[in-house]
Amino acid sequence: MGTCWVAVGAAGQVQGFISAQVFDDDLHIHELSVAQAMQGRGAGRQLLEAVMNEARSRRLRTVTLTTLCDVPWNAPFYQRLGFRQQHSLPPDHRLAEALREEYRHGFAPGSRCAMSWQVTT
Repeated sequence: MGTCWVAVGAAGQVQGFISAQVFDDDLHIHELSVAQAMQGRGAGRQLLEAVMNEARSRRLRTVTLTTLCDVPWNAPFYQRLGFRQQHSLPPDHRLAEALREEYRHGFAPGSRCAMSWQVTT
């Protein structure tokens, strides 16, 4: 089952969204997007924290995602919030397959990385 959170401003304008899906004991983020005019104002962090809190309330094991490795507002953003790259974690076959699928759809090999955040109670 997938789910989506939407950030809405005081005037009702959509500021961003995050979509995720539960896989076994993991909540996997498919996409996080924030309107360009709202970037750097905390909407992305708040959306990500909502997903992390959801994983905690469901007593899941991890929150996972794939992202561009070398773009400053991608992997480093997630790292600041406690996510670790897969190469520093035990192998996860679902995430490895997700990366292979992204490369098959045109991303340059090595341009994407899998990341994971361990849920704590």
